[in-house]
Amino acid sequence: MLLLQDKNLLITGVLSDQSIAFHVARLAQEQGANIVLTSFGRAKSLTERAVKRLPREIPVLELDVSNQEDLNNLSSNVSKHLPYLDGVLHSIGFAPQTVIGGNFLTGEWPDVATALHVSAFSLKSLTVAVLDNLRDGSSIVGLDFDASRAWPVYDWMGVSKAALEATSRYLARDLGSREIRCNLVAAGPIRTMAAKSIPGFQVFEDAWVERAPLRWDVNDPVPAAKACILFFSDWLPKTTGEILHVDGGFHVAG
Repeated sequence: MLLLQDKNLLITGVLSDQSIAFHVARLAQEQGANIVLTSFGRAKSLTERAVKRLPREIPVLELDVSNQEDLNNLSSNVSKHLPYLDGVLHSIGFAPQTVIGGNFLTGEWPDVATALHVSAFSLKSLTVAVLDNLRDGSSIVGLDFDASRAWPVYDWMGVSKAALEATSRYLARDLGSREIRCNLVAAGPIRTMAAKSIPGFQVFEDAWVERAPLRWDVNDPVPAAKACILFFSDWLPKTTGEILHVDGGFHVAG
């Protein structure tokens, strides 16, 4: 039997076939799931182009997680395509250039607020927007980058990831009565469009290739995507509030 047979998923964050979210969507379809994607603005044309490379074409809904009107409309828009949801992938993050790439001390609140809103608060707002669509026993999965350390050049995006991790724990607490799980996958550096926008991203690539106990390929998003599929499956029914590292073991290396 397929891992996600007849499950219905909402997936955010597909920008190209390099995106981790793209491979989550691809693997989910291969494992029997029905899917809708979200995108917005200029990025939506990229998402629609990427959809053509999936096993089956699927609808792309309009969603800017910083736009309350889009959030208000999301539940009804999902219902036009899927009768309910069994899972949601949060693959959303953004920080202005003024608060990353070595600009931690000079970053100002309006730009920091943008990073926190889009990258962390959106996990809560996205979940609440589709709460009526989620069946009991559903799974919320977010993509993370280990926030237990102060990384070079990551700056306020690192702080945003720390906030994302805390948000996931509180969602796990508040949704547990419905057996809805919320977990994160902390992936190592993958050469996605988002990663390429971080000044100095090369420092992550070099460190991982040199130090990860398991060989790390910065061009391979599939291991992280497979972890998301596992969380969407029925194989971890009592796991919530966790952070699963898919980083080649880098987080244990001295």
